[in-house]
Amino acid sequence: MARHMLAPRCAKDGHGQMILDTLFAFGLLLTPASQLRVAGLPVGPGELCLIIWVTLILGREAARANLVLTPALSRLLLFWSLFTLAQSLGTLTAKLIGDEHDPVWFMHDVMAYPLLAAISCLTVIGPHPEARLRRITWLLCGLGTPVILAQLADAWGFYNLPSVDPMWWDQFRGWSSNPHQLAVLCMVLGFLSIHLAETSTTRGSRIGALACAIIPVYTGRITGSDSFTLIFVLAGPLLLAFKCRTWLFSRARQISFRSAFAWVVVLALPGIVISMAPLAYSIAVEAGDLAKSMARDNPEQTKEKTELRFALWSQAIKRGIQSGMLGLGPGPHLEIPTSIVSARKLDTVHPEFVEHPKPSFVPNFEAHNTMLDLFTQGGLLVVLSFVWLLVTAFRCAYATGEAGLPTLLCGLCIYAIATFLLRHPIFWFVIAVCLVAKPMPASQQRPIARGNALRGHARLANAWGRSLPRPRPAYGASQLGSRPS
Repeated sequence: MARHMLAPRCAKDGHGQMILDTLFAFGLLLTPASQLRVAGLPVGPGELCLIIWVTLILGREAARANLVLTPALSRLLLFWSLFTLAQSLGTLTAKLIGDEHDPVWFMHDVMAYPLLAAISCLTVIGPHPEARLRRITWLLCGLGTPVILAQLADAWGFYNLPSVDPMWWDQFRGWSSNPHQLAVLCMVLGFLSIHLAETSTTRGSRIGALACAIIPVYTGRITGSDSFTLIFVLAGPLLLAFKCRTWLFSRARQISFRSAFAWVVVLALPGIVISMAPLAYSIAVEAGDLAKSMARDNPEQTKEKTELRFALWSQAIKRGIQSGMLGLGPGPHLEIPTSIVSARKLDTVHPEFVEHPKPSFVPNFEAHNTMLDLFTQGGLLVVLSFVWLLVTAFRCAYATGEAGLPTLLCGLCIYAIATFLLRHPIFWFVIAVCLVAKPMPASQQRPIARGNALRGHARLANAWGRSLPRPRPAYGASQLGSRPS
């Protein structure tokens, strides 16, 4: 009786958990779609999904009242505690030195950071978050393809959203305000699909996971993001390097074909380099031509952009040092460069539905660099704590022996050079997946491999047995004795 009563309750709990996971996945996918926000409001469909998800999870955990402090949750709580302390010290420092904030962007960060902290901590809450995060990853990659296809269909003219302009000059941005927001999403979806394919146990699931990466990779390429192009070029060597590391130091007792292949490549590498030395010049020329063909700007525009970035970065370093390396609190703290202000006045045609910081008497521009923006807000303390969190997440991902997650973190670090990555909720989802990632023990790997081999031999033996004629019982043998009792 108790078993029959427990089954419907478990099914109901599983159905409710699936609804929560789907809501969370849609929130991560739609948060970059800032053009879908209602005019004048800082929230849109993605933010609403995440706020509802956070509220429901908080209510559920409050009702349970049995919080388990796992290592992943402890690390995130420590980081956000240091982050809050650093931002508070930065705000007090700004008050003491008389530095003024832009109240609009100050409140924007004050409201965004608690939501991001809640998302990151609630993602890993519970005693065993690995299975839940893997289920959300499958939902994220599976739903990501139709969501991106809907944005591509809008750009191709299959339908028209009145409040959305899917193009940023000649770059595709979909429902996002700028192409970089969509490119970050596409990059994460692509590498998470590779991670799922790498850790799947069946051929069908591997093929399905790899199929989920096709549309995000194509869309990320047409966004024209320079960082995505760089990651696209480096992804192959990084994946190969991490996989070779896994195959070279395999703990299996008998060397496998992959391990043997990796050792052959390593031992033959000096000879390959020597033999390829005469072709180095031609390879370099072809690589330069490929880089020029993949670049979306002409050399003059690239030079201007580089000078502008270095000017912003030097200003951010100067502002951080002026605050005594304590920061100036939430919000942007740089002055808008005059070149940007003059360019906006000269450009009569520009993309619609874009919210730019307007020239003001107070600084309201960012360095568009994660480390430098953190340095201007929270000083050296928040920078060191953020580096510690990244290193910890990378160590956890690297210890699994897989290639997808470490390569994904490397790609996010590349994006952190040109954007403030901390405000992307999907970034915190990746950090959570890395923090809970665990390597499969060698004691479990060998029985699994041995079980697969035994199942293969059993299937072969059964097929061989069916192909042979069955022997007849000997004359005089009892037929009853051969029947199972």
